[in-house]
Amino acid sequence: MIASARLAAYDVLRAVNSGRSDLPAALARVRPRLTDERDRALAGEIATGTLRWQGAFDAIIEAFAKRPLAKLDAEVVDILRMTAFQLLHLDRIPAAAAVNDAVALTGKVGKKSASGLVNAVLRRISRERDQLPLPPHPGKVAGTFPEKVAGTFPGKVPATFLRDYLATTLSHPQWLVAKWLDRYGFEAAERWALFDNEPAPLTLRVNTLRLTRDDLAERLKAFDVETEPTRFARDGLTVRAGNPLLTPIAGDGLFLVQDESSQLVAELTTAAPGERILDACASPGGKTMAMVAAMGNRGLIAATDVRGRRVELLKRTIDAARATAVHVIRADVSSALPFAPVFDAVLLDAPCSGLGTLRRDPDIRWRRTQADVERLATIQSGMLDRVADVVVPGGRVVYATCSGEPEENEDVVCRFLEHRRDFVLKSDLIPQRLASFVTAAGHFRTLPFRDSLEAFFGAILVKTKDLR
Repeated sequence: MIASARLAAYDVLRAVNSGRSDLPAALARVRPRLTDERDRALAGEIATGTLRWQGAFDAIIEAFAKRPLAKLDAEVVDILRMTAFQLLHLDRIPAAAAVNDAVALTGKVGKKSASGLVNAVLRRISRERDQLPLPPHPGKVAGTFPEKVAGTFPGKVPATFLRDYLATTLSHPQWLVAKWLDRYGFEAAERWALFDNEPAPLTLRVNTLRLTRDDLAERLKAFDVETEPTRFARDGLTVRAGNPLLTPIAGDGLFLVQDESSQLVAELTTAAPGERILDACASPGGKTMAMVAAMGNRGLIAATDVRGRRVELLKRTIDAARATAVHVIRADVSSALPFAPVFDAVLLDAPCSGLGTLRRDPDIRWRRTQADVERLATIQSGMLDRVADVVVPGGRVVYATCSGEPEENEDVVCRFLEHRRDFVLKSDLIPQRLASFVTAAGHFRTLPFRDSLEAFFGAILVKTKDLR
């Protein structure tokens, strides 16, 4: 019998790679059928790890199958990928068991004719795991590299060689690593790719309306959940052992799962008691909760989102946290907003490519293209214009993304300031404790290769006068 965790992981990969679902939604759909939490964890690990290393697996499969991936059935490709992950990255799973399940699964999904190929490719992967056909580290060819990628390198190593290593061996899209190489050079691009390929820790934000960070750490410790304070976020905890989501206090509104970089972005708003704040694109509510806590639950936050399901999720978050100063409103920031210019601050956590979160969401690296980045930048510019119209003179707009790409970040801000002469960039409003993340241009930015954090961006824009 095929292990239930492997069956679930296969279904997740099929949903993602066929374009029917993103990874979080696909994992959520298979979880209810896995009654054992260990099976849930293993299915998630296999699916996530397979997507993370998909670029390398595809190169190995093509080499050992001696044919392009396009010549193989999509179902067979996913079975080969997920089993390659188990063979190369999960030492606790016996190779024979993984291969046998892969062959059985091939028959189960109606591709029995490919069983011999699947068996042969996987056994070769297991046998030759120490000499796989992947581009080697450039340091084996040339020991030193210039800071910028340009043409060739010492030892006559061409720039394409570096891109192939990052894209294939470290499993990232060619177009994306080419941009990183151009902006930051090889060493930083490699560190970024390696960061993306490590499992992300679980981070929590404490609901400081209800308790302190130390209080939550003690409560979780009673349920064998070990935590430590996040390095930069003042109200965050990093989980080191145990699962806080399986404890009796998980649904009590005492904490939210939230990435540390995301927690830092919320601090950029410098929300204060008594203010009126618009949190556009607010769901699931982590930044909303950070702002209402900073306000001491005094004032008003209008938290909006457009999709019904996300609005309901936002409401549940707010209700559980007992955040009485937050009012949830269904509104579409891509069209005219139903507000007058009454807000002291607006947080626009804009819909973006998500390319700064590849460690947590590895499927994004295969779903996004440069065209997506450019398309989203246009949408982001329109949203920024609309939220700017509902700020009072002297008020501020915090524009933020979870992308590391300039088209969605600096370029959007630059275009906005070029035609909105009533706004200025104010880097001095970024809290001093976050000064290490401020760029020379006055923007907030976290970088994986420098900070060991997901790549987030933020800019504070202040309305200097009313041009109406």
